Amino acid sequence: MTFAQAPIQKPIPILTLGTFHFDFPNMDKIQYEKDNMIDVLEPKFQAEIDKLVNALSEFSPTIIVIERPTKMQAQIDSLYKLYQEDNYILQRGEYEQIGFRLAKKLELNRIYCVDEWGKHYNNIKELLKNESSKDFIQFENSFYNHPDSTKEYYPKSVFQTQGIIPELILLNNPENIKRSLGNYLIGHFKYEANNHDFIGTDFETGRWFNRNLRIFRNIQRIKTNSNDRILVIFGSGHMNILNFLFECSPEYCLHNVCNYLKIQN
Repeated sequence: MTFAQAPIQKPIPILTLGTFHFDFPNMDKIQYEKDNMIDVLEPKFQAEIDKLVNALSEFSPTIIVIERPTKMQAQIDSLYKLYQEDNYILQRGEYEQIGFRLAKKLELNRIYCVDEWGKHYNNIKELLKNESSKDFIQFENSFYNHPDSTKEYYPKSVFQTQGIIPELILLNNPENIKRSLGNYLIGHFKYEANNHDFIGTDFETGRWFNRNLRIFRNIQRIKTNSNDRILVIFGSGHMNILNFLFECSPEYCLHNVCNYLKIQN
């Protein structure tokens, strides 16, 4: 007996755009003081975002995914529909400023929410349960105060002095992306509550590595055909894992976003 094999689908072209968070929620390791922020709604930045959207449209994505939790899909669908009908003013988030604009320009019907939190091991769940416990306080302190702080790598932001596009070029530089993964392999990663345990490693496994694997899986779940092209708009930190997964996967062909960011003023 022979079985018919499904036709082999060519790898799907994929472009990842690592961004800073345009609305500055300050929920990441790097915190911005108000004086160090920009307002992307200012005309000069709006003009720059228009140039960016036009440049990204050259990739011709048919699917756009954004850093919003999957449980927000109905809300994003509703907001995007209002925006398509010219009944919604874009807020500051990059997923709206870039994602909504580009999707509307390309006449796409939907933008996909694929963000997830990672899953922790039981020992980490137990540790995080009581924030007033001695173990939790010691663990939390180690996150911000550790001997490896001088080894951490964060390129100096240029959005204030040079603009949004130069900042995105900096964030998507392959060397900067590669070096940013090193931040998750030192400091808190090496934390031990007891000699030779793996508390820090287990925590980072769920917080970062498992989270990005789940995001990748959500992207895999999107139904595609041979003509699809995917654009991923996410915080640049995620690209140190997501880009590697896309490069290794037989289902995707990762394109270099820097080729689309060389925009003349």
